[in-house]
Amino acid sequence: ANALAGEQMAGGTTLTRHIMTKRGTAIPVADLALIMERIELIAKRIARELAAAGLSGEHGYTGETNVQGEQVKKLDQWGNQVFLDAFEQGYPVCSLISEEMDEPHHYSVNCPDNSYCVLYDPIDGSSNTDVNGSLGTIFAVKKRAPGHSHGIEDILVPGTQQLIAGYILYGPAAQLIYTAGAGVDIFTLDRTLGEFILWKENVKMPAHGSVYAVNQANAGKWNEGARKFLAHITSRKDKRTSYSLRYCGAFAADFHRFLLEGGIYLYPGEVAEGGKAKGKLRLMYELAPLSMIAEQAGGRGTTGKKRILEIAATGIHERHPIYIGSAEEVALAESFNVEG
Repeated sequence: ANALAGEQMAGGTTLTRHIMTKRGTAIPVADLALIMERIELIAKRIARELAAAGLSGEHGYTGETNVQGEQVKKLDQWGNQVFLDAFEQGYPVCSLISEEMDEPHHYSVNCPDNSYCVLYDPIDGSSNTDVNGSLGTIFAVKKRAPGHSHGIEDILVPGTQQLIAGYILYGPAAQLIYTAGAGVDIFTLDRTLGEFILWKENVKMPAHGSVYAVNQANAGKWNEGARKFLAHITSRKDKRTSYSLRYCGAFAADFHRFLLEGGIYLYPGEVAEGGKAKGKLRLMYELAPLSMIAEQAGGRGTTGKKRILEIAATGIHERHPIYIGSAEEVALAESFNVEG
């Protein structure tokens, strides 16, 4: 049986081969292949490291804080360096924006007019590392303007201008999920072959689900509408209000469930002094990439008031509330005026 499974996998379609057959992508296929080749190498390296992290001493904190004011895990720092190394000679990418860096990183070589910026969260859910929990990597790609300098005005544009968006999930199997504007495809790492093999093509998110994910302990900090929405989906009055909670603490991993099975992930704004609600998750390298995936699969991503992909960032670490997943659940959340 194992031999047969291996033969079937060996006959599967690799990520590179699949990319070369894509049509209707938002980015030229040649550039898509070059960039995704680097992403694939990053995925393999991080997957390998996470499998051995307990032995290599990469768990724990560095004692530093990142630009978000959060304690930095050793794996966060290491994962960021993996991206920096991978794209050092990674034409046509010339700029990187990361959760772990205060400012964008620009390469001084290989930056022609036809160049791109990669935005990423290298280790999503890093608080799970010490308990062997699910982890991810989230990424997006935007085009750089011809003749650009080290300014980033051309990158602070709405998510509708993303060319590629995706994430890598490090679970029982490592999977790479991405879209380049022509549908969502999922690839699974065959560790025997050392290749990502096509698992599902043109994935569609169910329009309705029965699961939700949220840090429910924060409910006291939300707007009244968000609390009412939570009360509604947990009331169990009938089938349409019988939702189950599934929350693992890694955005990409929670989102992955809804991509495949439907439902909603929410991280409402927390009301601060003065009555204004503030989001937790970052727009450019968390919310916008996964919202592009959601929309390409038939789902939605919203702040509760506005479509995520329509928001132009004012800074690289800007945060917003998020309601993302099946179209029906996101519309239901909006009907409760979840963000006032």
